[in-house]
Amino acid sequence: MEKAAKNKVTIHLPVDFVTADKFDEKAAVGQGSVKSGIPAGWMGLDVGVQSIVKFTVPIQAAKTILWNGPLGVFEWANFQAGTKSVMDLIVEQTKKGVTTVVGGGDTATACAKFGAEAKVSHCSTGGGASLELLEGKSLPGVAYLNDA
Repeated sequence: MEKAAKNKVTIHLPVDFVTADKFDEKAAVGQGSVKSGIPAGWMGLDVGVQSIVKFTVPIQAAKTILWNGPLGVFEWANFQAGTKSVMDLIVEQTKKGVTTVVGGGDTATACAKFGAEAKVSHCSTGGGASLELLEGKSLPGVAYLNDA
């Protein structure tokens, strides 16, 4: 966070959450927020509506989008709204000419689940490796090929 502030980069974090009393598809569903907290014994399994609205502005303003990591447990209907909403926004931005890269195994799976694989600029299962490449780190497999 200090590095982001130093570089005048805004980090957009969720402000509310969809909660569950257990990690289960049929869990009781509740709400929490940064202000109110998440009730004891419950857990956050998705971002809430206020967070989705908050994330819309930077997504719509972006010229390039790199998305790595779903926002919730998108495999379960009660906890997929955050991921689905962001996916829909990214697809809309792609239609407007924004370069959109969706990366990481879980994010690529979400892309497939919501039928968006062909609707973004690129969808890759290479999450951690993709991020390391963007950081300028050497990837062992690529380094091996370069040395061959």
